Amino acid sequence: MDYSILPAVNASLNAVCAALLLVGYTLIRRGRRRQHRAVMLAAFTTSALFLVSYTIYHANAGSRAFPGHGPIRAVYFTILVTHVILAAAILPLAIVTLSRGLGGRVDRHVRIARWTLPIWLYVSVTGVVVYLMLYRLY
Repeated sequence: MDYSILPAVNASLNAVCAALLLVGYTLIRRGRRRQHRAVMLAAFTTSALFLVSYTIYHANAGSRAFPGHGPIRAVYFTILVTHVILAAAILPLAIVTLSRGLGGRVDRHVRIARWTLPIWLYVSVTGVVVYLMLYRLY
């Protein structure tokens, strides 16, 4: 099987997730809880699909070395390291945030969502940036 399409799929899933997170934030700021809930469930599902696709790709194709040299290499690795560290944190944060929201514990949901949203958004956006730097820059 050819797994070469999966990095582009993964970047697309990250981009869709970032867009959904922004839409979800906008909806809750406008008081549209039902729509917010649906969009945030879609963002979580998109992230879950990303995780499955990412795992399949790396289990079968391995990793790709960054081909750049000079200052761009330092930029790439700075983005990559922060992305990876925060990506490890976002899974439990998203699960807890989602469970509190679905469980109706709005005050506790809001407290953690204020941390979860920017981290999740950063991970989603930098996932796209890492893809572009790794597969499209060179």
